[in-house]
This record gives sequence, structure tokens and C-alpha cells, in this order.
Amino acid sequence: MIKLIASDLDGTIIDSHNNISKDNFEAIKAIRSKDIDFVVCTGKTYPIIKEVCSTFNATYGIFGNGNQIINLKTGEEIYKKLLTSEEIVTCLELAKKKNLHVHLYTDNEIITEKLLYMDLRNFKLKESNYYKSSLEFKVVKDIREYLSNNSVDVCKLVISDASGLGNLKEEILDQVDVETTFISKRGQFKDTTIDKEYEYLDISPKGINKNSALSILGNYLKVDKSDMMAIGDNLNDLEMIRDSGLGVAVSNAYDEVKSVAKYTTVSPVEKGGFAEAVYKFVEL
Repeated sequence: MIKLIASDLDGTIIDSHNNISKDNFEAIKAIRSKDIDFVVCTGKTYPIIKEVCSTFNATYGIFGNGNQIINLKTGEEIYKKLLTSEEIVTCLELAKKKNLHVHLYTDNEIITEKLLYMDLRNFKLKESNYYKSSLEFKVVKDIREYLSNNSVDVCKLVISDASGLGNLKEEILDQVDVETTFISKRGQFKDTTIDKEYEYLDISPKGINKNSALSILGNYLKVDKSDMMAIGDNLNDLEMIRDSGLGVAVSNAYDEVKSVAKYTTVSPVEKGGFAEAVYKFVEL
């Protein structure tokens, strides 16, 4: 029996044009009508996605790929973990040597030297129908100098480039013990919001990912992983899909994600792939 449904947002419930199909909305309503917990699992920080969580009537939220868990019914912060100063400085120095773009996430802002990739995407999404948020954007001359002069709690750090990141991931992991996820926004996964192709490395504190956060939430709620359904499309969804009782990949997911899923939907995100999985496996 499914007691909790955890889902990614972009590419899983929300399509590349930032639309949500009627079927997906109705499936979420059906889940909540049966008092099944609906958990938003996203790489985005809470301020970016707060309005969407409210629209969905989600009960819990896993944000920043797992570095923050919030009880959306009460506003209580259940869990939080930040990057250390050493980890941030090391990543910034390595990125600077390669002339790569960096932006940082705090609880309520994005810090960048120029809006270019994911930071530009989030800036544009802020004004869209489903992403109105309290997130602030701080454009500074030099991130390292700004951090040295200000006390900033950094949730995660993202390094991006249009040409490629080379062996940056290996270089970072050789110097600091952090969690890294490489994402390619090329080909069918092109970022249509800003009309750009690029690669990025999402860097979080060690042990932070959607799967570990889902385990923490499960312990908090006393819900076993075997009683959870996890749905997603991207590489940062892979572990939670693999380790949940019922892991589902939508048909537009990366092949690596499909390979670990127990079920892959026939329908893509824009045709209600999320809803297809819910109606197939959950007694509503």
C-alpha cells in the first residue's frame, strides 16, 4: 500500500514550457483526498517553489536536492544542511581557474556575478504563472570577495558552462568531500526557458541528495521506503527512484533513470505521465 508519493517537478509534473497538465493536477487532488502524503522533491530552493507547493496542497517538501526538508502544513523546518566555507572556496577557485560560471543559493536568494544559465532560468521562472516567489537575485562584482565580506549561509553551489565542464567533478572531489550531480541540458533536454544548451554541476554537502532526504523524512513520519512511490525524470531523481518501493520514470526521463525504475510511463510529462503512474498503482 502506497502511503507517500514523492515527485520531482520540472520534467515530471511541470513540462518544458512551465505548464501543468489538467490530469496531473487532478491526480494530486486525488492523492490528497485519500490523505496520502504528497512530497515535492526538487533541486530548487523553497522560496522559488513555495507558491507551487501551496497550489498542489503538498504536505512536505524536499528542497535543494535534499539539503532542506519542510513540513508544508506547519512551516516547520525538519532538516537542513549547509556547505562549509572551505568547500565553497575550493569550488569557487577551481571554477575560476577554468573561467566557468558560478551561482550560489542561500535560503532566500541567488548570488551570481552575471545571470547566465540556471540562475537566469530561475530569474525568468520567478515571473511565470507557477513560480512567483520571494526569491531575491543578488548580482555582485566578485562572489569570493562578497562572501569574505558578508556572513552567508550557502545551501548549494552550481557551476555551469556552455562548452563543457571537462574533469571538474573529479578535481572537486579530489579536494573536498561533497555531493555532486552532473546534468547536461543538451539535445532533447535543452533549456527552452532561456533557449540555451549547457552543462552544470550541482554541488551540495556530503550525503545530500533527494534519496537520503526521503529516508530522513520517512524516519520522521515512520513510513518505510517500501511504502513509498517516487517519480522523476532527471539524474538527481535516480537514487530515490531506485530505492523506493515503487520507482517510476516518466517516458521523457533520462535513460539512466529508466534503467532503475520499476515502471516507465507511456505518457510524457506534458501528456500527464505523473497522473498515469498514480492511477495505475494507487488505490484512489
